[in-house]
Amino acid sequence: MPMISTRTTIELPQPKRDVLAQEYGKAISILNKPESYLMLEIQDKCDLYFAGKKLDKGAFVKVELLGGEDASACDKMTAKICDILKSEFAIPSDKVYITYQGFKNWGWNGSNF
Repeated sequence: MPMISTRTTIELPQPKRDVLAQEYGKAISILNKPESYLMLEIQDKCDLYFAGKKLDKGAFVKVELLGGEDASACDKMTAKICDILKSEFAIPSDKVYITYQGFKNWGWNGSNF
């Protein structure tokens, strides 16, 4: 039910992607969602620009959820995502944008939840 899409300017070889998946898997509980339904999309080596300048290290993260977004939980999740990207990949928090979107309808396995 949750989907986290991450675009980074840096290269993420498979071992680094695995680290990101593990960390996001732990963090998703902040939004009261189970890791067992978590899907990830990871795009590396993206051209991202901020304030008119190409970023050497930066990321854009999109979090999509079944149901509504809780502002307090999203605030905690933003802090956690920024922490993961900074500690694991040296991406500064001020070069990370994160969006959240909730959906009423979410399909899986031939039907909707």
